[in-house]
Amino acid sequence: KLNKMISPTLLLGIILGYFGLLLFISWLTSRGSNNDSFFIGNRAGDWRLVAFGMIGSTLSGVTFVSVPGTVGTDGFSYLQITLGYMIGYAIIAYVLLPIYYRMQLTSIYTYLQERMGEKTYKTGALIFIISKLVGATARVYLAVNILQLMVLDSFGVPFWLTTLLTLLMIILYTYKGGVRTIIYTDTLQTSAMLLGLVACVVYILHDMNLSMGESLSLMDSKSYLKVFDFNVMNASFFIKQILAGAFITIAMTGIDQDMMQKNISVSNLKDSQKNMLILSFILLGMIVIFLYMGGMLHLFAEKEGITATKDQLFPVAALNYMSPLIGITFIIGLISAFCSSADGAMTAITSSICIDIFGIKDKEWSDQKKETFRKKIHIGVTLSFLLMVLVFKWINDGSMIGLILKLAGYTYGPLLGLFVFGIFTKFKIRDTLVPLVCVLSPILTYIIDQHQVLLFGDFKIGLELLIINGGITFLGLFLIRKK
Repeated sequence: KLNKMISPTLLLGIILGYFGLLLFISWLTSRGSNNDSFFIGNRAGDWRLVAFGMIGSTLSGVTFVSVPGTVGTDGFSYLQITLGYMIGYAIIAYVLLPIYYRMQLTSIYTYLQERMGEKTYKTGALIFIISKLVGATARVYLAVNILQLMVLDSFGVPFWLTTLLTLLMIILYTYKGGVRTIIYTDTLQTSAMLLGLVACVVYILHDMNLSMGESLSLMDSKSYLKVFDFNVMNASFFIKQILAGAFITIAMTGIDQDMMQKNISVSNLKDSQKNMLILSFILLGMIVIFLYMGGMLHLFAEKEGITATKDQLFPVAALNYMSPLIGITFIIGLISAFCSSADGAMTAITSSICIDIFGIKDKEWSDQKKETFRKKIHIGVTLSFLLMVLVFKWINDGSMIGLILKLAGYTYGPLLGLFVFGIFTKFKIRDTLVPLVCVLSPILTYIIDQHQVLLFGDFKIGLELLIINGGITFLGLFLIRKK
């Protein structure tokens, strides 16, 4: 039950008001927009706005809720992955971005067409569409499920309708302006997420009458501050986690159309690189704050006798045990966090289907016909999001951050292998065989994952499944190279 001082009607009104603000920003930024505005923001993005807004896209509602919830069992070990993220961002800045800018790409998968061929290009784009659809809808599910349980169940609204209405709100403010609008809405959403985060930390410190130093001592006494795992046999061994973090960043940011279409909207390479590097340091700081808040939440839960764990801890504590103002701030922060990842994902998938799969840029259609086609695809993407969110409702995993990173190992692995092979070798390949390699690679990865004990004994594979998957794809491409 909600804190009696927080009316579900009030929360619903705040949610609708927030979406109204997003629609107003969309109206301001989408005037005079066209397909170039939608796809790459007319390459006129301010790198400072892009960098700040991308924090929200990178973190998402899953980080907002899931990362604090893991502290009780994993301590601060998520920082190991975050250190890997920083390596990944540096590689994106100095290896991938120069290629994207030199080729003046609208879709980054056009690189695969130039380097290897048409089948490889279409395969890469299709892998991205599937990967992004799976990852983004898992994030949407987490946030919508919390809104459902905490607010809309009170009104008797079914989960599927909550999801549909939420997605319709997102499509309304991205429908016309696309990336040009998202650069500004992401800035607002990142600010709101930060506000929610800081407000909760300050509230708990005040409520428990603790200084920051005292809170850290308490966390240390409960082993929450442990970062590094030095046992090489564990899935959380620090070298495995750092490597996994680096490759996850390269895959889920550097070769992800959603993240890169914002980055290549910046007018020049130098500013785009600054965006990437500054983003990496801000992200590290943000994750530290999220983990610190996770420790505070677990201390607060122990004091208040809260039994909720993992993804349920933060929403239950904020909405049931803290002041109404904090509950409202949490809801705004949560909506901001998941919207800033969902809006970009829907736009990027729409862009990739239009440009990569249907090739509308090369069609001799009028601008009006191209825009109409793009809008129809955008609606179709929204419906596919609805279906996938319902699938995740059926799965109902306890910790979505772990599930998303695990799924990324299967879906992004072939894409990683394709780009690494293209950039670091000069081999030509049999283009028609690439789809087969990209299908077999995740299947072999799954077999390896399911038979870890048989193959490796006590040595456990964790998130580095992504690297294994990419490696198998790379080997497959080497085997089909032209002599």
